[in-house]
Amino acid sequence: MQLRYIFTELRQGLRRNVSMHIAVVLTLFVSLTLVGLGTLLAQQADRATEQWGNQLQITVYLCRDGDENPACQSEVTDPQLDQVVTTVAENPEVSDYQLESKAEAFEKVKELYGEETFSGPNPLLTEDDMAQSVRITLQDPNEFAGVTSAVTGLDGVSQVQDLRDSVGPILDSIDVLTIAAWGTAALLVAAALLLVANTIRLAAFARRKEIGIMRLVGASTLYIALPFLMEALVTAVIGVGLAAGALASFLKFGITDGVAQDLTFIPWVGWSEWGFAVVVVALLGPALTLLPTLLLTRKYIKV
Repeated sequence: MQLRYIFTELRQGLRRNVSMHIAVVLTLFVSLTLVGLGTLLAQQADRATEQWGNQLQITVYLCRDGDENPACQSEVTDPQLDQVVTTVAENPEVSDYQLESKAEAFEKVKELYGEETFSGPNPLLTEDDMAQSVRITLQDPNEFAGVTSAVTGLDGVSQVQDLRDSVGPILDSIDVLTIAAWGTAALLVAAALLLVANTIRLAAFARRKEIGIMRLVGASTLYIALPFLMEALVTAVIGVGLAAGALASFLKFGITDGVAQDLTFIPWVGWSEWGFAVVVVALLGPALTLLPTLLLTRKYIKV
């Protein structure tokens, strides 16, 4: 197989259909950016849910030393904890529950506000300042009065917190943005597929005579189709690179240096979540160009 011929055909193909390739790259760029944005927003919703709980959850905070609740005379004892857990477990409104220790709560706070805030000689908080809690998942978000009244007032219970009224609108907004991003991305992905198909069709017709000669001399289908696949791969790589850069800019200037500076109570996505979104985009981009190219070249190079 002559690689020189393939790269020559690749260069000529990119130059011959430069306007179509630019259109494919731009469409891929926008659609992949929206897919990556949807992935970031989905991870943002997961982080917020992990921090606050979803709309099916309420949290029972247990007494700790120095608790502001005058009913809490000391740290919750083991018998008191057992009583609270038993009450929660036996309540028919409860679907599931999870006991969160002081150490787990402290790790969440450190992750949210930064490790440096809680280290050094005068930390803002220590693990002993945190309270144990029971995170309750309800079977029905509207059926919570029974379990709330059952645990409120039990020995060892400091407060029952229901963040659904304040957190719910935020989580709903994130869900709406995620669905909007993925919906728009789906339309643009369809447009990208049509553009790729049209580009391959035009490229194949432009090389129809060359393909016929290569058929006559016995060239294989893979050898004829390889320049088309290389063109598709080049457009995909450029589209993925542009989308990764756009997502990095959004994370850096929109989140890290933007809203995260003002809304510090929300656990925001970071570079690890960006890396996952880029992996998704990097897998989707080549698939969007190579798969239709493989299918259509089999049809159009049969001269």
